[in-house]
Amino acid sequence: MKLFGTDGLRGRAGEFPLDPVSLRAVGREVGASVENQAARIAVLGGDTRESTPEMVAELAAGLAVADCGAAYAGVVPTPAVAELVLALGAGAGISVSASHNPYEDNGVKVFGPDGRKWPDEMEEALEEKLLAGQRPHPRPHAPSPPPVDLSLAEVYVSRLLARVPADLSDLSVLLDAGNGAAWKLGPEALARAGARVTAICDRPDGRNINDGCGALHPERMAANTLESGASMGVALDGDADRAIFADETGRLLDGDDVLWIVARRWKSEGRLTEGGVVGTVMSNFGLEAALAREGIAFHRAAVGDRNVARMMEETGAALGGETSGHILFAPLSPAGDGIQTALVVGGVVAAAGAAPPPLSRLATLEKSPQVLKNVRVSRRVPIDDSPELARAIAAAQASLDGRGRVFVRYSGTEPLLRILVEGTDEREVRQIADELESGARKELS
Repeated sequence: MKLFGTDGLRGRAGEFPLDPVSLRAVGREVGASVENQAARIAVLGGDTRESTPEMVAELAAGLAVADCGAAYAGVVPTPAVAELVLALGAGAGISVSASHNPYEDNGVKVFGPDGRKWPDEMEEALEEKLLAGQRPHPRPHAPSPPPVDLSLAEVYVSRLLARVPADLSDLSVLLDAGNGAAWKLGPEALARAGARVTAICDRPDGRNINDGCGALHPERMAANTLESGASMGVALDGDADRAIFADETGRLLDGDDVLWIVARRWKSEGRLTEGGVVGTVMSNFGLEAALAREGIAFHRAAVGDRNVARMMEETGAALGGETSGHILFAPLSPAGDGIQTALVVGGVVAAAGAAPPPLSRLATLEKSPQVLKNVRVSRRVPIDDSPELARAIAAAQASLDGRGRVFVRYSGTEPLLRILVEGTDEREVRQIADELESGARKELS
């Protein structure tokens, strides 16, 4: 697909396909997809970007053309939109967010009545209509966003806490809200679960979302966790569907660490199904090896939470996620939710004993040396059509000689080439990654 990446529409706010005409078309098509007349309502929500309210207004105008109502939750995490679709029995949901991207960008994520993201075939059909309509149009009269229903945020938080009834009264949590969608509800949910919460980066101004903070820049959160003596730290991304952690020593823990911690706990409680755990092609080999020693099956999906969810359904796995911190708990929710992940991890720590042990004692995953490089590209040339880069990748794989792997792909949401190198020798891994990065910059930047 040309417009839809691994996580919905994304681009510069105000430009195609996020211009007013296209957004109204998206709203109209989403509204038209709602076949159940009793559920002709779509849930709307978004993050803290300055462009979000105008985009919500255009989407709502499009829904109205299709005779579909809008329940606007205001600033809420993307997974809250999915959860509210289920709570209200709505026919669809639309979240306006560009997740971890800078504030100038924005995006649209569409959910069906099952609380899951639209399947590929529905996105493809919408994409064709958007591309067919990509021509100059007079700017439509700018509508106002629908009124915010403040009760919807409470519905979301209440459902979260009912589903993860952990008592976190012995835990202190340092939460980096990334100046994003969970700036208010993240600290509130953890506090209502009993935790003592200190929040940072919780003063959004429309332009500071993800700006040196949040899950994409968790170093500040880790340092603050150590300095404050907190039991654990959590950094959420802009739309709060992913979470990166720090233990009490300030050591960063990614999605692989979370899968390891939760999988072991759930296995001991009999909650982990025979399907085991689903990761992605980016998951560290150390996770696969460690789970195998525990007798836990591990499956690799393509990058993207919808691919993880699909493989979880195929294998019957109860737990899955990405290294980036996007974790799916099949028994709990169809959507990855950073706040929910924080509650689950906090619950594991709290339940580990009468006096909860430090998170560091649970985060025992030994990872293989791994380096990930992100190269900004000016064009997406198929890797096989770039002879120099293809030769460099083949040479790198040959030099590892079965002791590691090289994985190169384009990002589905940003103009980036992602280079992952994994092996047994950290110096060798870094050298190979640096060489591939240099070659990619010459070829594609």
